[in-house]
Amino acid sequence: MAEITLKFDARNPIAKKTIDYVLSLGVFKKVSGLDQALEDEKKGKVKKYKNSEDLFKKVLG
Repeated sequence: MAEITLKFDARNPIAKKTIDYVLSLGVFKKVSGLDQALEDEKKGKVKKYKNSEDLFKKVLG
């Protein structure tokens, strides 16, 4: 499945209405942040650390 990322000014009412209309057609699906996070976890894109100290050691070296 192809993925499309749209960047638009959310304060622009015409842009918002256009996006809402396209999504209402049912052809496209808007993925929530939670769904994206769960998908990333399934793909192994999430890293785990014991605590914040361990995180800083691995990130900062």
